[in-house]
Amino acid sequence: MHSIIGLLSVVVMSTVTLGGITFGYDDLGSGEQTLVLVHGHPFDRSMWRPQTEHFAERGFRVIAADLRGYGETTVVPGKTLLSTFAKDIATLLDHRGADRFVLGGLSMGGQIVMECHRQFPERITGLVLADTTAEAETGDGRRNRAEMAARLLREGMRPYAEEVLWKMVAEDEAAAEHVLRMMLAAPPEGAAAALLGRAERPDYLDMLGRVAVPALVVVGTEDEYTPISDARLMHDRLPDSTLVVVEGAAHMPNLERTEEFNGALHTFLDSIAARTER
Repeated sequence: MHSIIGLLSVVVMSTVTLGGITFGYDDLGSGEQTLVLVHGHPFDRSMWRPQTEHFAERGFRVIAADLRGYGETTVVPGKTLLSTFAKDIATLLDHRGADRFVLGGLSMGGQIVMECHRQFPERITGLVLADTTAEAETGDGRRNRAEMAARLLREGMRPYAEEVLWKMVAEDEAAAEHVLRMMLAAPPEGAAAALLGRAERPDYLDMLGRVAVPALVVVGTEDEYTPISDARLMHDRLPDSTLVVVEGAAHMPNLERTEEFNGALHTFLDSIAARTER
């Protein structure tokens, strides 16, 4: 069985209000190494449960939060730039006393991770970039995101969610059910704001060449949104990176192929710990 969704124990959930924004987050486990995970669009932190529980039970501290506009975190209509998401993450991690950490994200979450590195690289000990792209949005892409934002506000999440579900996942029914629940629960105003902000993202390719910490790049073979070529481009630009291609997974390999994803991530975290001990 590829996925462990449905076999999860109780997850501790908390909220805190900082700077007028209420954040929903999980802060699990303990240990010298902290792993921070950033979800994609239009999901919430529950997309990382197969990872938060797995690694918390194995001696890591794992933090995953709902981004602004998603899950239990405050919805702010309008436009949410990646830089705003990154500042929110820094604010929450300051509150939780997490000074140094491995930072990982999937899809939009991966782009937010790159923005975090642009803002506070000194706090990051490793990067995990899953099913994401470092390039700036194209002109067509900006128009498409603006149109989709307007559509979400007009129609709600269900038509979009049902349309894209089998692009998000390839064939895993349990993963598909989880992804559909997250998409249907996403507030349209928050999702639209993220789309509009993401359309204005900068190009991170040049920055990748200056990353001084190890990186793990992961992609599913069936991913139509961020294909293997995007992952290879990031892998080639990063000075110290490992590329893992997950067979049979689409855009959500952490849910579709949990064992493979967790295994690659565990190997990566162990390699960072070994470097620290030298």
